[in-house]
Amino acid sequence: MAMAKAKLVSVLLLALLIAISAISAKVMAKEAAQYHLDSGSYGPGSLKSYQCPSQCARRCGQTQYHKPCMFFCQKCCAKCLCVPPGYYGNKAVCPCYNNWKTKRGGPKCP
Repeated sequence: MAMAKAKLVSVLLLALLIAISAISAKVMAKEAAQYHLDSGSYGPGSLKSYQCPSQCARRCGQTQYHKPCMFFCQKCCAKCLCVPPGYYGNKAVCPCYNNWKTKRGGPKCP
C-alpha cells in the first residue's frame, strides 16, 4: 500500500512539473514576442537616417574594432534604416541588415 502511494505521489509530482514547465514556456514565448512588438526602435525602417550614428555608436560600443564597425554599421543603417539591438547578434530583427553580404558571402553589417 505504501509503495502504491509513493508511486502515485511521484506521478502527480511529475505531472505537476510538466504542467509548470509548459506554462512557463508559454509565458516566456509570449514575453519574447511582446518584447519584439514593444521595441519600436528595432525592425526594418524603424530609424531615420539622422539616428544612424547614435545607434551605431551603441552597436559598436564594445568592440575593439570601433572604426570599421562604425563605418559598416552606418553604411548598413543608411541602406536598411535599422540597427539590431545589443552589441552582437540579434540580426534577425533586421532582415536587410542580416542579409546584406560581402562579395565573399560574409556578413557586411556588424
